[in-house]
Parts: sequence; structure tokens; C-alpha cells
Amino acid sequence: MTTALEDWPVSIGSTLKIESPWCIDGTLELTSPPDIYLPPGDQSFDDNEERYKEQLDSTRKKLRKLQRVLFAGKQYSVLMIFQALDAAGKDGAIREVLEGLDPAGVEVAAFKKPSVNELAHDFLWRTSLKLPPRGRIGAFNRSYYEEVLAVRVHPEFLDAQFPGNRPDPESLWEERFSAIRAHERHLLASRTIVLKFWLNVSPGRQARRFLDRLEDPEKHWKFSSRDVLESGLRAQYDEALLQLLNKTSTLYAPWFCVPADNRWYLRAHIADILHQALSQLPLSYPVADLPAADELEEVSGLLQKRVENESAG
Repeated sequence: MTTALEDWPVSIGSTLKIESPWCIDGTLELTSPPDIYLPPGDQSFDDNEERYKEQLDSTRKKLRKLQRVLFAGKQYSVLMIFQALDAAGKDGAIREVLEGLDPAGVEVAAFKKPSVNELAHDFLWRTSLKLPPRGRIGAFNRSYYEEVLAVRVHPEFLDAQFPGNRPDPESLWEERFSAIRAHERHLLASRTIVLKFWLNVSPGRQARRFLDRLEDPEKHWKFSSRDVLESGLRAQYDEALLQLLNKTSTLYAPWFCVPADNRWYLRAHIADILHQALSQLPLSYPVADLPAADELEEVSGLLQKRVENESAG
């Protein structure tokens, strides 16, 4: 008798208890995409900004201590996936949340338009090459979820992936959702914690940010007419997002759909989720391979003399 993939045990991911009002764990099916863009109590983009900055700074200090143990012990890794519409704040969130951590223990990968070589492989191939090894925190700026989001809105993209033999899109999405769930279960079983963030920006705030890029010379490099045109497909993206959340939100790898109109709230909340996850892992420093007691005493005495000689000099 075989066991269905969905029944496979996942050692640590399913036991993490992360408190967030924006968690979607698949226990309830959504009937509409998330439509909360500001946290409760905020009436504008800049409400409580200083308080959120203080929260973020406090959390980052805690993260630094946990990251040192994570890096030294090399028992687990963490994969943070950032998905959003354009101008939602992915770059800033990754930069601010991970600021101050040891760069040796952090890996960030951004996934743009796939290359010819990437298109010739399966849709999980290029992101698999960038998975963080144990001991490190990895951040994906976009990910394999583009293959069931942007590609679903633009099925013509499939022509480059399957030249001359485009598969039936409706069956393809289900196959990809199944592959993603299996992939994330495999990651959890391999001790990679998966944290998935949808940065939920409102149409109005997105438009304001596009205008800022157009009006500020220092932000011109960020502006793209294509991004503006793509924002006109909001209804199609919302429908694709709804399917994505319902098909890939699980207890072992839930989505966090965080309001993104207030960028400092967004950053503070993502940092808190990362902290909660790291705090619940059974992290520990590796056991030191120290010499025997008599040798240890001899080495200690030698080092002490060097310190004394340096002080005397």
C-alpha cells in the first residue's frame, strides 16, 4: 500500500507555530484574493512609521544572535520567498529585514525573465540551483511561483518553454501546483524552512509609487512602462493569485499575505515572522573538538603568557 504525498511526515515545518493575522495555511479555502492593504489602525501610508521602524530594529538585533547559531550549527536553512506585483516593495523588504546579518550566512537571488537555457529545463530547475545550504538564510526575489502567476496571466509565455507543443494550460497549472507542494515538502524534509510572503499592495499605492519613479530623477532607473501596462491586468493577476494561494498554502509551508501599503509595517512584520521561525528551531552550536585536559591547560598557559608579554611590551 502506498502513501499519498500529502500524508508524508514533515519533521520540523509542520510543528512551527507562527502567529500572524496574515497567515494562510490552507485550512480554509479563499473565495476572493486578500484585499487588506494597511494594518489595522493605520489610516495612511505613513501612520505609525517610527513605531514600526523601532520594532524592526529590535527584531533585527534578536535575529543577529539566532543567525550566528544557525550559521555555526549548520543544522537548518531558511528559504524566504518574496512574491508581489510590481512596486510592492520586495527589494526594500529584503534589504531592510536582512540588514545587519552576517553576509556570509545570507544568500539573495532575484529571478528575472528566464534565459534560453533555463527555459529548456523544468520550471523548478533554476531556483533549485539557488537554494540556501544548511546554516544560511536565503531570500528569493520572485521564484518558481511566477510559473503559476505571470505565466498564467500570459499563457503565450508557454510557447518559449514548449516550442511547437504547448500543453493544455488548465491541466498544466494543476501539475505545477502538485509539483510545488511536493518540492516544498521535500525542502522541509531536508531541513529547509520555507517562509512565503505575498506583499499585498493596493492599486492606488502601486500607481503612486510608479509616479514617484517617474517624477524623481533618482528613481528613473526603476521605472518601466511595461510595469504600468502590466498593472492594468490586476483582475487577471488577482484571479491567478487566488488559485495560487488555495493550491499551495499548506500547514508546512503557509503563505503570509502582508499588507504592503505601509512599507515599514511590512518590513517589521516579515522580520517578526522570520524571528518566530528561527526561535522555534532546535538550534545549537556544534560541539567543540577540544584537546585533552592536560593539553588544554598547556595551551591556555602558553596563550596567557603571550597576552602578558604583549601587555608588558
